Amino acid sequence: MRINPNISSDLLAALSNAQQQQNTALLQMASGRRVNKPSDDPTATAVLIQNQAESSQTDQYLRSVQSMQAQLQTTDSTLNSVVLALQRAISLGVQGANGTLSDANRASVVGELSGIQDQLIGLANLTFPTQTRPYVADASQPSGVSYDGNAGTNSIAVSNGVNMQVNLPGSQIFSAPGSDVFQAIHTMIVALQTNTGTDTAAGGLRTAFDHVTAQRVFYGNALNQLSSQQTYLNNDKLLLSQEENTVGGADLAASTTNLLSAQTARSAALSAAGRIAQLSLFDYLK
Repeated sequence: MRINPNISSDLLAALSNAQQQQNTALLQMASGRRVNKPSDDPTATAVLIQNQAESSQTDQYLRSVQSMQAQLQTTDSTLNSVVLALQRAISLGVQGANGTLSDANRASVVGELSGIQDQLIGLANLTFPTQTRPYVADASQPSGVSYDGNAGTNSIAVSNGVNMQVNLPGSQIFSAPGSDVFQAIHTMIVALQTNTGTDTAAGGLRTAFDHVTAQRVFYGNALNQLSSQQTYLNNDKLLLSQEENTVGGADLAASTTNLLSAQTARSAALSAAGRIAQLSLFDYLK
């Protein structure tokens, strides 16, 4: 009869293997993941690393989109206030063009228009996301307002290789030649003070109003584009999450089965080890 001299080491190996399988099953059940370290599945690990990189990039795009949405909403709301102020200025201009106004009434209208001019300077500066205040009252300028900004535009990355313009230059919105908001208000003030050219000045206010309204369309379109891009990015993130779960997620039913099998194997190995400890050479020779 041949006796295996390494039976104890065999049992220890079986016990170690069962313990490792049990630990693996427990980790999968606790983490919900089949791949918890590269050695679990090197090929799946490579896919998951790429997936995580893409997911991180998508998160960055989403943060940029959400931040810019807030800025554009503020700008659009500000431009709405500008439109309302210009509507009031037009109404005052129509009143001023009425030849029946007394000097006192015209002076009152001038006072309100001066207040609207100050309001518009504040609103124009609010359209800039920085602390810069490029528009200031300046009596040396024909419009009564000077602009110390630039004509540049800004863009943000909203997807891989896709950039989107997110602003218009302040000079284009408020100081465009022939549609200068501040010049239109100033011209109406002067017309009322001199009681001449009020009809022409009122027409200038309407032109400025139409121009600002047209520029505001850009921000509405930009908000719609950002909303669509946000939907796209959220869908992309969902697909990445589903792929991650498919590649690296644990099959809890299978993990439970593996755990029970490992526990059974471990118990069997422990039981066998206990019996061997009680045997002697004579037991093998029976």
